Amino acid sequence: MGAYARGLLRGLIENGFDRNLTLLLDAAFDAPALPVGDYKVAGCRRRSHGQLAAYEDAVALNADILRLAPDAYHAIDLRLPGRSPRPLVVTLHDLIPWAWRGPRMRGERLRYWIGRRLLRRADSVIAVSQATADDATRLRTVNPRRIRVIHEAADPVFAPRHGAAERVRERWRVEAGYLLFVGALDARKDPAALLRAWNFARGSHPDLPLVIAGNPGAQAPSTMPGAVRVGRVEDEDLADLYSAAGCLVFPSRYEGFGLPCLEAMACGCPVAAFRNSSLPEVVGDAGVLVEDGDAEALGNAAAELLASPERWRRAGLQRARKFRWAKTARDTISVYESLLP
Repeated sequence: MGAYARGLLRGLIENGFDRNLTLLLDAAFDAPALPVGDYKVAGCRRRSHGQLAAYEDAVALNADILRLAPDAYHAIDLRLPGRSPRPLVVTLHDLIPWAWRGPRMRGERLRYWIGRRLLRRADSVIAVSQATADDATRLRTVNPRRIRVIHEAADPVFAPRHGAAERVRERWRVEAGYLLFVGALDARKDPAALLRAWNFARGSHPDLPLVIAGNPGAQAPSTMPGAVRVGRVEDEDLADLYSAAGCLVFPSRYEGFGLPCLEAMACGCPVAAFRNSSLPEVVGDAGVLVEDGDAEALGNAAAELLASPERWRRAGLQRARKFRWAKTARDTISVYESLLP
């Protein structure tokens, strides 16, 4: 969500739209690092930031919108006003708690229940992938006539990094050419399949390391035997990890967009993933997609990419160029303009 907010804001600034913007920020938190632009910043206060936050926002956001009186209000997540007094645009990143009936989704369905209900009142919904748009239609959450598919993009920091292999070796004692996984190790990301795929890949590459980057999350297994876990890292360090990797192996069972795959390709890192949800839209034929849930096929695909990396690096770089925040912003501006009298 933060990557989306930063990327879209930079794109809007690049398109000269920043003078029309007011950012509504929760005053309970320190202001995030923001790019320089000719936009305004307004504060709001919430009493709750836990399970009741969405219910409070449904009431409080109405007052905030009335106070600021914008031409339109753009919500970038499912914290929505109960009845927006102004035209409402919502970015829908996914409907995973309902679209993917996997384990441990009951809590997520409860957490976002009111947001899904209020989403029906949006004047326009930006879906970050066609897969997410299809879910919204199939689940009868949004009128399809109100949906616009506008893809995300990778931050410009994600590009091939000179000297990445040396920096990764010095910081984490791992030689370039490893398998990389980026993200939380929750049930949806299938950590068991990740380990099985790694074992299959080691059939042809016996000394192949597995590096896991990202906040593991509450559902993570207590151990991932043999893997190098680097935790959450800054974007520059993550770009190094992508640039020095031999392959991103991505066993996710469902993605609203699949940003790690795009970031990897933008850094010249080949991608092997399960074929499901939005991943074919993002990866296309620039990586290897295998049958959903087939860990053996995923491991064999990773071994294939390691055997001929240059071909896949070039394909990924070319594919990643099709996704740009400037274009995302232009298309988003057109959504705003469609709601104005």
